[in-house]
Amino acid sequence: MLIHTVRRGDTVFSVAREYEVPAARIITDNLLTEPGRLAEGQDLLIQYPTVTHTVAGGDTLTAIAAQYGVSRLAIYRFNPVLDGESRIYPGQVLNIAYEPPEYGDAVTMGYAYPFIDRTVLRRTLPYLTYLSLFSTGLRPDASLIPPESEAELIALAREYAAVPLLTLTSLTEGGTFSSELVAEILASPALTERLADNLAEAVIEAGYGGVDSDFEYIPPEFAEAYAGFLALLGERLPEGIPVFVSLAPKVRADQGGLLYEGHNYPLLGAAADGSLLMTYEWGYTFGPPMAVAPIREVRRVVNYAVSEIEPQKLLLGLPNYGYDWALPYVAGESRAESLGNVAAVNRAADRGAAIRFDEAAESPTYNYFDRPQTYEDAVAHVVWFENARSIREKLLLGAEYGLGGFGVWNIMRYFPALWTQMSRMFRIRKSV
Repeated sequence: MLIHTVRRGDTVFSVAREYEVPAARIITDNLLTEPGRLAEGQDLLIQYPTVTHTVAGGDTLTAIAAQYGVSRLAIYRFNPVLDGESRIYPGQVLNIAYEPPEYGDAVTMGYAYPFIDRTVLRRTLPYLTYLSLFSTGLRPDASLIPPESEAELIALAREYAAVPLLTLTSLTEGGTFSSELVAEILASPALTERLADNLAEAVIEAGYGGVDSDFEYIPPEFAEAYAGFLALLGERLPEGIPVFVSLAPKVRADQGGLLYEGHNYPLLGAAADGSLLMTYEWGYTFGPPMAVAPIREVRRVVNYAVSEIEPQKLLLGLPNYGYDWALPYVAGESRAESLGNVAAVNRAADRGAAIRFDEAAESPTYNYFDRPQTYEDAVAHVVWFENARSIREKLLLGAEYGLGGFGVWNIMRYFPALWTQMSRMFRIRKSV
C-alpha cells in the first residue's frame, strides 16, 4: 500500500496511470464522492490486492467468501464501498486478499453516540474489536442512565463480531458532565459498592461484553478511590468481562491540573484490563490553532505510559476529526469549528487551498479565506486535521512501542484512510 500526495494538475486517471492501478479502485478504496475534484496536497491510498473477484450473476457474498476461504468480515474490511452489507452486483470487482499485515495483532475500540448514522456504523463495525456506546450516565444514588437505542446498538455490534462496551461517564439527567457527582460517589464506600453492583447487573441484563470507565476531572484526593472502584467492579463482573479505563494524556506522574491529578497511571493500569490513552485535544475548540494530536506530544504520553503500565494493556487514542479556526484567534472569545477529516479535504478543494504537511506535528494543515460579499469582509481561516500520513505515523508509533491496539474518538464520521490502513497494517482481533 502506498500513499500518493496529490500534486497540482493531478487527476484520478493520471494517478491511476502513474501507479498502474484501475482508476475505479482508487475511487472506491478512498470512497471519493467527487473524484473529479481533488485538493492539492490531498492523500490518496494506492492499493495492490493479491486476489480480486469479479462478481458474476448468481454470486453471493457468502459463496464468494467460502470460495476463497476468507470471512465475510474480511471482505467488508477490504471493500468499504459495500457499507458492511451483502449487496453486490455483476461486474463489481471485490478485493479479496492482500499481503499479510506487517505489525501483528491489534485491539481496536471505537466510540459512538446513539444517533450515529447506521450506514456509517455498519461500515465501521467490521474493523472494531470493541464498540463503546457513549454513554451510560449517573444519578446521585449511583443508579444508571442508559443510552438511547441501547439494545439496537448492542445487537448490531454482535452482528459484526464486535464486543459492545458500556461506557460509564458522569453524564447527569440534565445532560451535563459532573465531576462533583463522581467525587460524591467515590467518597462514599456504600455508593461505590452500589455503583459496581448496578454496573454488573446492567452488563448482564443488556448483554454488554465489558465496561469502559471514562471519569474525567477527578479531584486528586480521590485517585486511589477511583482505582479501588475499578478493581471492585472487576470483581463484581462475570469472569471474562473486561474493564477498560480512559486515561488523561499525562507525561509524568506528578503532572498538575484537575484533568491529570485524579488519574494515577500505575494504580488504574493495575486495576483495569486495558487503558485508553486520550492522546488528542492539544488543538481544541477553545484553544489556539494547532494540530489535534501532534506526534511529539503523543510520543511523550506513550513514553510515560509504558513506564507505568504494560504496553499490551494500552490503547493509543486516535482523533477522527479536525478543527477550523477563524483568524485572528482571540483567547476567551474564539471557538473553532469541529469537522471530519474527509470534510476538511473537501473544504480545501472547495476553497482552492493547498494542503501542506507540517513535519514537526506530522499533521496536515491549510489556510483559506471565506467567500464574503466584499473583499473587506474576508476572514482568514486555518484548518488542522488528520490524513493518511498522520494516521500512519500514529499507527507506527503504536507498533514501535508494542501497544495492544488503538481507540478512536469517535466513529461518527467514516474516515477511509484510518480504517483501511488499520486493517492492512494489523490483524484486527474480533470476538469470534
